[in-house]
This record gives sequence, C-alpha cells and structure tokens, in this order.
Amino acid sequence: MDTKLFARIGAGAFVAVALTMSLLQLREERPAALPEVITVWEPDGDPLPGQLRACAAMGELALSSPDCRAAWAEKRRRFLGVGSDASEPAVDAAAPPPVTEPQPAKGL
Repeated sequence: MDTKLFARIGAGAFVAVALTMSLLQLREERPAALPEVITVWEPDGDPLPGQLRACAAMGELALSSPDCRAAWAEKRRRFLGVGSDASEPAVDAAAPPPVTEPQPAKGL
C-alpha cells in the first residue's frame, strides 16, 4: 500500500476522534457556579479603617485636615511597627526650620 493512504487514514481518524471528544465535552452539563464570597476583616471597635475611608472620600481636602493627618500617621505607625515612644519629636514638613542667631567667628 501507499504511505500517503496511511497518512490520510490516520489524519481522518484523528479528526474523527477530535470531533467526537469535542461533542462529548459539549454535551456534559456544567456544574452550578458557586456564589462568590468576599470576606473583609475589620477589627471590632477600631475606628481607624472608617476614618481612613472618610479621608479617602474627602479627596484633596483631606490633605489639610488634621484628623486625616493623624489617621495616616497612625496607619504608618501600625504598618511599619514603630513603637509609640519615639525618642525624637516628629518634624512637620510644612513648618519652617528654626531660625538661629549667627555666631561670631572665633579667633578674630
């Protein structure tokens, strides 16, 4: 027999098997989709998440709110794990640096 004939028979059989498997797969009933469950953990009695949401809703006005600044500082403290007993006082970036008197040059 000719090898081309075997190749054609093999290709035909492959196509037949592929079509049969596709049809069987399409006939199966799909299982019912499970409802999507979203769980959000919020610690009881902690007002910080609610305050952060309120600050986020304020937009740019939150930048000038001292309550929002305090909430963000507390969130950073909790996230970074910094202790509450800071040895250095916090420096406000908007505050001007302290003005010092110029010292007279020594040895003149």
